[in-house]
Formats: sequence, structure tokens, C-alpha cells
Amino acid sequence: MFEWVLEYAIPFLFVLTVLVFVHELGHYLVARWNGVRVEVFSIGFGPEIFGWTDKAQTRWKFSAVPLGGYVKMFGDVNAASMPDSAVAEMSPEEQAVAFPTKRLGQRAWIVAAGPLANFIFAILLFAGLYVFVGQPFTPPVVGAIQEDSAAEAAGLMDGDVFVRIDGTTIERFEDIQRIVRIAADQPLEVVVLRDGVEFTVTATPRLESFTDNFGNEHEIGLLGIQGSAPEFIKRDPATSIWLASKETVSLVGAIFEAVGQIIVGTRKADELGGPLRIAEISGQAAEMGILAIVQFMAVISINLGLINLFPIPVLDGGHLLFYAYEAVRGRPLGERAQEYGFRIGLALVLGLMVFVTWNDIVHFLS
Repeated sequence: MFEWVLEYAIPFLFVLTVLVFVHELGHYLVARWNGVRVEVFSIGFGPEIFGWTDKAQTRWKFSAVPLGGYVKMFGDVNAASMPDSAVAEMSPEEQAVAFPTKRLGQRAWIVAAGPLANFIFAILLFAGLYVFVGQPFTPPVVGAIQEDSAAEAAGLMDGDVFVRIDGTTIERFEDIQRIVRIAADQPLEVVVLRDGVEFTVTATPRLESFTDNFGNEHEIGLLGIQGSAPEFIKRDPATSIWLASKETVSLVGAIFEAVGQIIVGTRKADELGGPLRIAEISGQAAEMGILAIVQFMAVISINLGLINLFPIPVLDGGHLLFYAYEAVRGRPLGERAQEYGFRIGLALVLGLMVFVTWNDIVHFLS
């Protein structure tokens, strides 16, 4: 038990605490910038373990259940930011610092700032790696083709240089992998350069089992080609920010496509992992060193930002959905409708947590 805590629980809590802090700090900073009084900044839920109150009367605290966090603003009933019906009875001074009395645009920016902070943090992590370690770069050249593979069936040859896949420009071998892995059994239009002449072929990646660096098995699309050994090219800060932004956008697109495939049934829902799976991978990344844990943290930060943008009440995306209604109709959604929305949203989130935790249990028992 003690060994499990050292190998998995501590790295997991470190990663989660950092990412939750970044997310909530985004809400906090934009709220303070817009003149909102923040009453509580909590890492975790439940009873307070320890904390302190700053000069702005914000209570910073660590709570007993370290699986998330929240920022409670003045004028909210609870951590889910349900507006307090007593706002109208507040003094003018109190209304000036209450969250519900702020303009619609201000409230939307405050809510969106959490996920945005996660995306910015991921970009900074990637950029830092590119500056100090280097960006992994493998030329998009076919080094070898496996027998009886999708690449062989498509007519690809050793030495072919990938130019485009389905209209997407290929710059690195890593670009090929990212596209192909989520395109199992889908015909892809591949443009390659062979002896100075461009050729177009149709390649259909085959669904095959793949074991990642952490020992986890996935079913992904594979063409059956190999590249050369990757190099690490150090970039200047400006270029690193640009490349890190492109990497983040690319990962967001890949996540959306994977989720869409799960929804339509072309990918298995058991690929979704929960806190136990994340804890396992956190520990494995920690064993591989600081570079692996930083890369893992960047990817999880992107996932956290995206999940919070889902249009589900309780999550940030649900609040933004309510604000969109307010912008169109010119008035907020009714209190009772919001209350029912939060209840349904909470049920959906809890249901998802039970589902992914069940996936985790099945994963560990299999």
C-alpha cells in the first residue's frame, strides 16, 4: 500500500493539484481584474484541512477531497456559481463587487478564463520543452514497410516522403502518426514525393493493438510503416510558442475527433479513463523522468480545459450556454430552469465519473 502511494498517488495528486490550481487561478485573476470579490479559492472539496485569508478577504485553502477545486465568488450561492436570489437586497457597495451583477461579457470571460488558462499552461509547457530540450522531429520519410500491411496494400514504398494526408500538410513523421491513429478503417488520400514526383495513393489504416510507453494497450489505426530515429531540435522562444500553439490545436482536434468516433460507435467507450487510470499513468510518467511528466501534464491540461467547456450545467461550458441564452433572449434563464439544469448536469457528471471509474477497474482486473 505504501509503495502504491509513492509510485502512483503522489505523482497523480501533484499533477492534479497543479492543473486545478492553474484552472482556478484563471477564474480568480479575471474575476479580480473585473472587480469581483472572491470569497474562497479551494484546492479540493469538503472540509478545510488548512488555509489562510489574504488582504482581499479571499480564503485560500486545501480541502479534504483533493479531486478538483473551485473559486466561490461574492454573490454566488455555492461553488457551482448559482446566483444568490438576495443580490437585489445588497447594498450598492456589495452589488459593485458581486459576480451576478457584472455585465454579461464580463461574466462570460471570467467563466471561460479557467479552461483558457489550461490551454495557455499546456502551450507554455510544450514551449519550455522545445526551448530547453528540443522538439521531437522525425523526417516524414518511409524507412521500412511491414509485410502484409496497409501501406504495402496502398503501394507505398521505402523512401517515399509524405507531403499531405487528406489535405493536411505533413511536416514530421509525428504528424502522420497523429492522423493515422484515429483513422482506423477510414480511407485516406495520401500524397507522397517519390523520385521528385508527387504521387497520390489511397491508404486505409488497419485497427491494431498498440502498447504505449506506459505499458497501456490501445486499439489504433496503423499503416505499417517505420521512420528513422527521432531527433530533438531546440527552438527559440518565439518559434517554440508558435509550434506549441500548433501542437495544442492539433491535440484539441484529435481529441474532438476521438470523442466523435466514440459517440458514433467507431471507437470503444472503454478507452475513456478515469482517476485510477490517470494515477497509473502519472506514476509511470514520473518513473520515466521530468520530461515525461511535463508532457503528460500538458496533455492532461488540454483535456481538463476541453472537458470544462462541455455544455453541461455545473461545468464552465454549461454556464457559457446559459450566458448564450441570455445574450439571445436579453434576459437570464429562470432560476428554476437553472436549478434543474444544475441538477441534471451534476447527475451527468457523476454518471460519467462512475462510468470511467468502472472502465478503470475493468482495466486493472484484465
